[in-house]
Amino acid sequence: MPFASFSATRYHLISVSKYDGPIHAIGVIKTHTLFCPNLSFQKSNQYLKSPIFTLYVLASFESLISPLSLNMPTNLPASIFSFLEDLKENNNRDWFQLNKTRYQEQFETVAQFADELLLRMKQSDEIETPSGKKALFRIHKDVRFSKDKSPYKTNIGGSFTRATQYLRGGYYFHIEPGNCFLGGGFWAPSPEDLKHIRNQIAADPEPLRKILTSKKFISTFGKLEGEQLKNAPKGFDKDHPAIDLINYKQFLLIKRFTDAEAQSANYLNDVVTTFQAMRPFFDYMSEILTSDLNGEPLF
Repeated sequence: MPFASFSATRYHLISVSKYDGPIHAIGVIKTHTLFCPNLSFQKSNQYLKSPIFTLYVLASFESLISPLSLNMPTNLPASIFSFLEDLKENNNRDWFQLNKTRYQEQFETVAQFADELLLRMKQSDEIETPSGKKALFRIHKDVRFSKDKSPYKTNIGGSFTRATQYLRGGYYFHIEPGNCFLGGGFWAPSPEDLKHIRNQIAADPEPLRKILTSKKFISTFGKLEGEQLKNAPKGFDKDHPAIDLINYKQFLLIKRFTDAEAQSANYLNDVVTTFQAMRPFFDYMSEILTSDLNGEPLF
């Protein structure tokens, strides 16, 4: 975003440049009143340009702020749910084409919500997803191998990918009337990763058990979810004390929300808090997937 302009109570930023380090903003005209927590403002003679009163604004990565963030939605408005309910009742191309503008408006609202969520998440995690819009999935269904040939999904979902091979796990948000939830973890680990996870758990299950039995984990997610084998996988003793964990094929963390909760003003904070509660599990999985059984780095 090489250039952006926005009005905010005390300062009007007329130029913003963004890169991987701090954000630098120049060309600030004093107007009214601004409350911007976690930002430090410093005068810089280098940027003073009469008659415009200019400030040099430094925002650390932890204080990342978007030119749009002061106007971003912090909840999911009822109009999104109304559209998805109507789509469920009229899941055909003719109806969708007549209501395409309505869909685009709701999609943009969710993209803005995802933008703000992404900024908040980047304060505590490294995420490579470039924008809220890029996080969202297409509403068109792949019906080639499905018995249900209705052309559109009746939900809006999106995901954030953690950066580099050293940070494992991912964040998912799902918007659907009567079925809103947040998810994270490992939906379909590769055979190599799954075998490595099982070997690591078999060697020492206590770190994972400690996470799964913590008060924070239980109060947020209840339990570890995901598909499990009925019998011990090949190469593992059915009487192993950690066979209940070894049998997992998926490792999923899920927290559900009512439609009313998703529409409440505090929903963005709830999403951030929920995603942050996944971090101990992600950190554990990242560690065991990037090291051998002796704790030596794999790459």
